[in-house]
Amino acid sequence: MSVQSQAPSLLDAQEGASITIVSPVDGTEVGTLPGTAREQVALAVSLARTVQPEWAATSPADRGAALRRAAAALRDGARELAELNTRETGKPFSDSLGGIEAGISTLEQYAELGPVHRGLSLRGAVTATDYTVAEPRGVAVLLTPWNDPVAVAAGLIGAALVTGNTVIHKPSERCPHVGELLGRLLQPSFPDGVLTTLTGGAEVGQMITMETDVDVFAHVGSSATGARIARAAVLTGAHVIRENGGNDPLIVDADVDPVWAAGQAALGAFANAGQICTSVERIYVHRDIAEPFLAALTEEARTRTASGSFPPLVDRRMRDAVDAQVSEAIRAGARCLAGGAVPEGPGAHYPATVLADCTGTMTVMTEETFGPVAPVTVVDTFDEGLRLAAAGPYGLAASVLTGSIAHAQRAIAGLAVGTVKVNAVFGGAPGGSAQPRGISGAGFGYGPELLDEFALVKVVHISSPPQGGA
Repeated sequence: MSVQSQAPSLLDAQEGASITIVSPVDGTEVGTLPGTAREQVALAVSLARTVQPEWAATSPADRGAALRRAAAALRDGARELAELNTRETGKPFSDSLGGIEAGISTLEQYAELGPVHRGLSLRGAVTATDYTVAEPRGVAVLLTPWNDPVAVAAGLIGAALVTGNTVIHKPSERCPHVGELLGRLLQPSFPDGVLTTLTGGAEVGQMITMETDVDVFAHVGSSATGARIARAAVLTGAHVIRENGGNDPLIVDADVDPVWAAGQAALGAFANAGQICTSVERIYVHRDIAEPFLAALTEEARTRTASGSFPPLVDRRMRDAVDAQVSEAIRAGARCLAGGAVPEGPGAHYPATVLADCTGTMTVMTEETFGPVAPVTVVDTFDEGLRLAAAGPYGLAASVLTGSIAHAQRAIAGLAVGTVKVNAVFGGAPGGSAQPRGISGAGFGYGPELLDEFALVKVVHISSPPQGGA
């Protein structure tokens, strides 16, 4: 366990099971961290509850100033944290550093947004006023992922703290060293107990979700875990914010350049070895351009794999799961045009893989793969591609490559997802936000709207007393 506060009762608590991390890059040991015992979880929640009223009474401007100090501390430790992230998760150093820089920017953004987070007013009678006040929910538990551990955590931490909540952060058990160091960098900017980091396995997350004195859970990770958290919160009454798994489709229309479209598909499917929440998970390409598209996509995959800089999967457990989906698809009739086999050597590497002739019964098309796999189905019409893309229980994001405004508008209307991207698989304006749907989650996960998720609205009505006496 890592506890980023000065509370002796937490530091002296009995430790739980330890976690040892092996680098997916070369198989060497990164290190071992102690886990967290049930008593420590309860103590962390109790401390967060105890100090929360004083933190809530701190002015939004002072809370924002604390976030700016935290952002500066994160900037000072950026290279060390990026190097550790690369060792622990396999994320390329430049991408790791980019994620940390995004986290710094997000902390600074919430430092500015927090003090101007305002309510609404409504005028009734001339002598009366109605307005709303945003108040913190209380104790917030943040459960964050390994694929972009600093950027995601910084966003949730920043929004929760600047709105007056105290925070218990549980980083993924796949990157506990990154989470522990992040906590050590950020915690000194806040009063004791305002920000606490707990490391440990899935059992620690389960312990936290059983705590009845938590007011809000924010979870970024798998849909199965998110569903368990949501069910547990029904019993405790906690508010839940979830950005969970996706099975994001890409529709490639007949009127686009197939080589350009293949480049977009490769970026969406292979960036960070396919380990991005909004990675392209399944592709529907129009028959008119399918042949050149598949040829260009295959070349993209082979080039990336042979580059010497293609990142590994986070661990061999994840690699086994990805390879199982690929092998199942091949047995069911998919053609493997590139990749598709576990390489020899240390680490958790897996090649960029292209599968053609995929069908809707294959797991690689129906579930989140979270690996460098581009499964492709050829369709005869745009509407067929749209119908197939809209199927399934996920609702995170979708992409459409088309030169037709009519087709783009039909896709925007017909895809029940939180984000529709037209002619770019990644991107978006700074400060953007989205609401996942279906089993992909619920609530706003980023942007100014995230401040509302961490706040409760109080309505105030003020009237003038009667004039004169009896």
